[in-house]
Amino acid sequence: MTIRCIVEICLVFGSTVFLSGQQLAATPPMGWNSWDAFGTTVRESEVRANADAMAALKQYGWEYVVIDIQWYEPNAQAHGYRAGAKLSMDDHGRLIPAVNRFPSAAEGKGFKPLADYVHSKGLKFGIHILRGVPRQAVEENTVIDGAQVHAADVADRSSICAWNTDMYGVDMSKPGAQSYYDSAVALYASWGVDFIKADDMSRPYHQAEIEGLHKAIVHSGRSMVLSLSPGPAPIDELADLRANAQMWRIEDDLWDDWGSLKNMEGRIEKWYALAQPGGWPDADMLPLGHIGLRAERGNNRLSSLTHDEQRTMMTLWSIARSPLMFGGDLATLDPFTRSLIGNGEVLRVDQYSVENRLAYKANDLRVWTARAGAGAAEKAIYVAIVNLGDQAVTQELKWSTIELHAPDGSVRDLWTGDSYPIGRSLAVKLAPHASTFLKLTGR
Repeated sequence: MTIRCIVEICLVFGSTVFLSGQQLAATPPMGWNSWDAFGTTVRESEVRANADAMAALKQYGWEYVVIDIQWYEPNAQAHGYRAGAKLSMDDHGRLIPAVNRFPSAAEGKGFKPLADYVHSKGLKFGIHILRGVPRQAVEENTVIDGAQVHAADVADRSSICAWNTDMYGVDMSKPGAQSYYDSAVALYASWGVDFIKADDMSRPYHQAEIEGLHKAIVHSGRSMVLSLSPGPAPIDELADLRANAQMWRIEDDLWDDWGSLKNMEGRIEKWYALAQPGGWPDADMLPLGHIGLRAERGNNRLSSLTHDEQRTMMTLWSIARSPLMFGGDLATLDPFTRSLIGNGEVLRVDQYSVENRLAYKANDLRVWTARAGAGAAEKAIYVAIVNLGDQAVTQELKWSTIELHAPDGSVRDLWTGDSYPIGRSLAVKLAPHASTFLKLTGR
């Protein structure tokens, strides 16, 4: 079978299986993204330092090193975007790394040297892109690589990102429009990109450009996970989301305040049952650890969430099987945050649990359950209990209330490591915004 035939098969059956026959994102992707710590300003040395730190966490499943927006702007600044900024761009209207920030990109090498470094650590490399074609390319009317058309021929000047002035949308009905996305993704593939976070795609929902980007990834011949932002993605587009991407945001940007986290829990409730291998509703990055070094929002700080709230975040994301993209600076990781992202038992729930469900909901109390997936060392049930309220909760729940039986066995608290026998009921005692994450065995 020819490569072209294989490509066409991939296009017909969607994005979950790629050229190698392996499923893309068979488990929720885990990695680091530069946004929460460095905003638009991350530098190569900082990416390398975070890759070095992630290599020590690889055993827990942390894998992707992702550079967020404006890597092509030489003079990017913290706390916002610069309207009309001069961007680094090649002769075909494709954005390339700013050499003053990414020196290994000099002499036309692009991100390949940095991707090679990340790969040498046993990790994968990702970049952020913004929907469309650069306005700068349209103004210069650059020739699209491999096509007989120019940037101005395919640009939709009426389709503009509401919060960034860098791009025009691409009118996918125009001749040569697919060629623009094909040429850009071919460049990313030549660099060794494994993950694309595509922004300004899903709110509002730009179906034609999402499908065009997916086709371009398939045409490139390289396996690349596609993540769509911002949120909320429209739930009625689920079939199209699954056909074209591996993860999609379910809400706007999440930051380190309790109101934002509580709101996200409501979004998780709407989406969690729709998660499946190759298609993951994304509750956004984890604003944990050392963030705000040069970020869009807030100043240099440790996460403003309390320790209880941070555990609740990790508990919710894991029991609902959201992708896990860490936003803090791994190079200056504090011990508490390391205890969160280095808890192998919690992370295994995110990666491998099955039959995940919201089993009980009353006032501000939520009880979630799941089972250990195939291949687990032992049969186990996971129970995550979350107090979303501002008052402490003390309550006894019968096991039947959450549709579980309770024979003899043991309970292990995945956060504290404490073990004790299974009782006749589930004793709930939680401080405001706190949670507990239990593993029940012997049943």
